[in-house]
Amino acid sequence: MHCINIRENEVKGFKKISGELLHTMDATDEHNHYTAKRKRDSNEDGEDSPAVANGGVDLSLLEEIEKSQHSVEVLDVKTLKKLVLSFERRLRDNIAARLKYPDQPEKFADSEIELHEEIEKLKILAGAPELYPDLVNLNTIPAILDLLTHDNTDIAIDVVGLLQDLTDEDVLDENDEPARILVDCLIENNVLESLLQNLLRLSETDPDEVAAIYSTLTTIENLIEVKPAVAEMVCERTKLLRWIIGKIKVREFDSNKQYASEILAILLQSSAANQKRLGQMNGVDVVLQAVAMYKSRDPKSLDEEEMVENLFDCLCCLLMPLENKERFLKAEGVELMIIIMNQKKLCYGSAIRALDFAMTNYPPACERFVDVMGLKTAFPAFMGKIPTTKNKKRSKEELEERLISLVASLFGGVLRGSRRERLLSKFVENEYEKIDRLMELYMRYSNRVKAESERLNDLELDDLEMDEDEKYNRKLESGLYSLQLIAVILGHLWTSDHPRIKARIELLLKQQKLTKTDIKNVLQEYHDNIGDLDGPDEKEKAQAKIQRFITAL
Repeated sequence: MHCINIRENEVKGFKKISGELLHTMDATDEHNHYTAKRKRDSNEDGEDSPAVANGGVDLSLLEEIEKSQHSVEVLDVKTLKKLVLSFERRLRDNIAARLKYPDQPEKFADSEIELHEEIEKLKILAGAPELYPDLVNLNTIPAILDLLTHDNTDIAIDVVGLLQDLTDEDVLDENDEPARILVDCLIENNVLESLLQNLLRLSETDPDEVAAIYSTLTTIENLIEVKPAVAEMVCERTKLLRWIIGKIKVREFDSNKQYASEILAILLQSSAANQKRLGQMNGVDVVLQAVAMYKSRDPKSLDEEEMVENLFDCLCCLLMPLENKERFLKAEGVELMIIIMNQKKLCYGSAIRALDFAMTNYPPACERFVDVMGLKTAFPAFMGKIPTTKNKKRSKEELEERLISLVASLFGGVLRGSRRERLLSKFVENEYEKIDRLMELYMRYSNRVKAESERLNDLELDDLEMDEDEKYNRKLESGLYSLQLIAVILGHLWTSDHPRIKARIELLLKQQKLTKTDIKNVLQEYHDNIGDLDGPDEKEKAQAKIQRFITAL
């Protein structure tokens, strides 16, 4: 089957036929075919046109424009029906012309251009999302989506542009119900499968098709925004994840690689199924290879920097399921993150974040971290020696919280043997400076949580009702979680049977006018609020560990 290009200019000429250049049309015939579509500068007798006679201004054209401005129709159901009828008529004409003249593109060229015009006209509906239910009821959506598989790629690109406009977040923001009706209809009519089928045939060398790739990703993001379940649907039903992996593997940076990384982060952030699915597709290794390009160099632009940040977001999401932590370990992800930290480039903070995810509730990663000299890399950062000038994206405080979590994970994952001794020795060396640092952090977060608690109590006095869960969450946001982890680390240190460590903790508590009861209170609140996300058995084990610290203190 043959197809023509109608991008940018309706009279641009034939460009593609079934993905190949059309050579059969003579250049003169092509010119003659289209000159009838354009206004000429002279009439058929060779005399100057009115435009030339009036110094280049065509008064008749101005009159037509003025008339058309007065005849603009209100966008209502009646107008919608007119647009739909006109679109369906042009669609039928195009189908008929292609069936009648399959090997003569010049015979269906006009119908292709007219169909393009009708698709463009439908974009006006984005200005009236309240009409979306009527559009759905007119049963036009299936016909529109069928065009995503049109032999002329440009027609499919037009439809992608239309879908992007109709689902634009600015359009749908305050139109929840119409948006939901439209998106449900699109999903029922296999929009995800059709979008991906079209995406797979688009070229990375054609500017129009590159733009269409971006529009396709935007449309998918818009659909997820309206219907979050689409994030899993699109991965179940299509090859989008495989396409994104292929895009991320490409070494060269471009805007579509950046957007692909962003879409991947969206697909992974709230879906354990997608995290596991991508892990099974060698996704952990692919993302590690992509970030490894930046272990010793910084991104060259803000857009590239954003892409790298997206890739680390993806990596952290991937590290939620246990099986992906195992893949991360096998792919030497711990070693790579330590190398990135040692290079002190822009990815420094992101590497700390990834290690925190990898080591949380996963002892093998903690043991590997100790084995490959991770303590030597992490503890200078724990002491506050963070190259902040290279980490504009990550505040020093955020990295501090990550490092507290990482140290807490080490104590939870490295329980005995020489590794445990190496970890404990870090808190003895240099005259217990790590314990001093720990108490400094304890005081800072404790004061912050105390201030937030007082603020919440004042709010309650002002008759603003707040349940205990909400109060607890507010305190977590103000630093309670980090305070709890510091208390857990102190619990590990206290039960380590190192008399000098105990003595140092007691001295520091006395200096701050605190007692072990203060730490016990923090641990007790932590104990009472441990959730059962990992199951009742894991909850019971976690609470038992905290109870041992409370009893020992």
